[in-house]
Amino acid sequence: MDWFKSDRVPADPATGRKSRNRKAMGSQRLRATAVALLGLTTAMPPSLLAQNTKPTAGDRIYKDLPAAPIPAPTVPLFLRSTGVNYGKARTFLNDLPGLYAPVHAPRASFMNSVRLTDLFKGGKIYLSLSDALTLALENNYDLAIARYNLDIADTDVLRARAGGVLLGAPTALVTNTLGGASQTLTATGGGPGGSGASAATGFGGISQSADGAGPLPEANIDPTITATIQLERANQPQSNLLFSGGKTALNQNTDQYNFGYNQGFFWGSQLAVTLTNSRVTSDNPFFSYSPQLTSVFKAQVTQHLLQGAGWWVNRRLIQESIYDRRLSDSAFRQQVLYTVNQVENIYWALVGAYEDAQSKERALQQSTQVASDDRKQLAIGTMAPLDVITADSAVATDKQALISSQSNLEYQQLILKQAIARNLNDPALTNAQIIPTDRVDLTPLPEEAQSVDDLVQTAFKRRPELEQATLSLKKDQITLRGARNGLLPMVDAYAFYGSSALGGAQSPFCSEGFGAGAQKCPPGTFPTVTTSTTLGNLFNSSASDKGVGFTVNIPLGNRVAQAQQSRAQLEYRQAQLRLQQLYTQIRMQIVNQKFALVNDRAAVQAAEAAQVLDQQSLDDEEKKLKLGASTTALVLQQVRNLATANDNLTDARVVYARDRAELFQLLATTLQHYGINMQDATTGNVGAQPVVPGLRAAKPGNEPTLPSPGGMQ
Repeated sequence: MDWFKSDRVPADPATGRKSRNRKAMGSQRLRATAVALLGLTTAMPPSLLAQNTKPTAGDRIYKDLPAAPIPAPTVPLFLRSTGVNYGKARTFLNDLPGLYAPVHAPRASFMNSVRLTDLFKGGKIYLSLSDALTLALENNYDLAIARYNLDIADTDVLRARAGGVLLGAPTALVTNTLGGASQTLTATGGGPGGSGASAATGFGGISQSADGAGPLPEANIDPTITATIQLERANQPQSNLLFSGGKTALNQNTDQYNFGYNQGFFWGSQLAVTLTNSRVTSDNPFFSYSPQLTSVFKAQVTQHLLQGAGWWVNRRLIQESIYDRRLSDSAFRQQVLYTVNQVENIYWALVGAYEDAQSKERALQQSTQVASDDRKQLAIGTMAPLDVITADSAVATDKQALISSQSNLEYQQLILKQAIARNLNDPALTNAQIIPTDRVDLTPLPEEAQSVDDLVQTAFKRRPELEQATLSLKKDQITLRGARNGLLPMVDAYAFYGSSALGGAQSPFCSEGFGAGAQKCPPGTFPTVTTSTTLGNLFNSSASDKGVGFTVNIPLGNRVAQAQQSRAQLEYRQAQLRLQQLYTQIRMQIVNQKFALVNDRAAVQAAEAAQVLDQQSLDDEEKKLKLGASTTALVLQQVRNLATANDNLTDARVVYARDRAELFQLLATTLQHYGINMQDATTGNVGAQPVVPGLRAAKPGNEPTLPSPGGMQ
């Protein structure tokens, strides 16, 4: 309470004498200040001062939602593509030079993995679905780009721990790989309410969210040291000789050595320490000391009492950044699911194109054989010329169909190459044909026998969208608490201690009096005070300056804070609806996919039966033609029917394979089914290849002939 000492003590009304109990007077002033502050705050509306630091029951995530399993978190947590932890701070103790050195991210690789080269055999790539998925995990650009999001999220954690404002962590899917796109797992986007265009945009042309609302943490959680050293030499002409001791110019040398220390604290405090020192030499006769040493010290602590007060409100962005980091983990798992499903779809599209080209080649061979036989019969007079013309027309049509199928096959090969390789400039890779070695097996998988409710419960626990939605709701709860704190007025208490000291040696130009009668100061008039003594006087209270105070900033309208808090609450309610909508959407997706697989299996079985029938019909029609009981037109019609049946069977198998893979994606069990390790997917270094169930090896057969090596270039 010594900070309240004063020489001007008010007189006692009863005795008329000044009270000598300065400590008591200081206590009275403190009480008076507190009473005034209390009266000021109690005069405000209760709603303005109310702040619940704990989330209310109505704000809990599942309070207003139907019972549903909480999604399991992505494991392992805090995935990292490299060994560098960009969220770890470098300190004075472990890496002093590194505090001021840039961080160099590892250089990205633009070369194909060695595994791709190992698959070359005779200028061709014999590729299984497992190989394709492994190469995608190692080389796919979408995954490589998405991996950086994990490290970017780490940098926000580091910023938050230093009191910085969050920049945000990208979590949207990267969908730049062509072909095989799936609409099943897509980014929720669009802020708390999900995706969708805004009716209006805010400053900067974007619709902003209330995420992070509330007072910002105190700046400079990392302490900052400032220093200013200035050496000044001045020659100043004088217009008044009376005050310059008769000199027309005065020389003055000023050396300044100023230092400062600033640091914020998470409980809402700010510490500012300054130390200013100067050394001045001058030939001014009115300077007592030359050199003159001056030192001033001041330390001030400021503490928020309402808005911005408390450990939690100033550390809330750290928790939000950790949630953002977990969101990045979940989003990357979603990216792996998306890319794996996309590559699988591309692979089955290539299988379909491959078998279609084979079917078109067989059809051309059959129509060519029929045309050849017709010419032989025309030569011996047993065939009409019109039949030969009909057969030649069929051959031309089949050639055109084969060329179109071959072009599609080349394009599908290129589509798959850009999904599993990074460098397409290698001529060996560009010219190589990809031979898919896997075909789908119709043996039912366990999921196909499970009930819809069991599948739905599995999806509820594993879908990354649900994990992200619940994490976003937890972030929104933090935002709500921050927005409520932002409604409070700003009331700060501060205390400071300072002191000053003067020293130096008596100036040789020192004089007493003015004008011609001025006399030199006798030696010893001003005792010498050394530099060490001057600095020591700063802390012995010989010339102290101390006190306490309050500052109050009350927005009478407070409309901005009210709007911010209302928007945060509305966005939170909107996010709750979005979460429940996701549950409903996922249930409908599972039901639809379950029906689709049943229909797909029936379609494959029907296509197989039709293909057997058309093959038998063609054989019978060819036998009739040889016996003269049929015509060329009927035989060619059966050739067309068989080609159509082959196409239908190929399409049905591809659709079944895609829908089965999509069921795994809808359940988010692809990684478990295929044995894909998330750590391998994160680093891009695959130790064990995925094993895809429900496949069989392709039957040996003639490979389709492409018109020229290298395909489309």
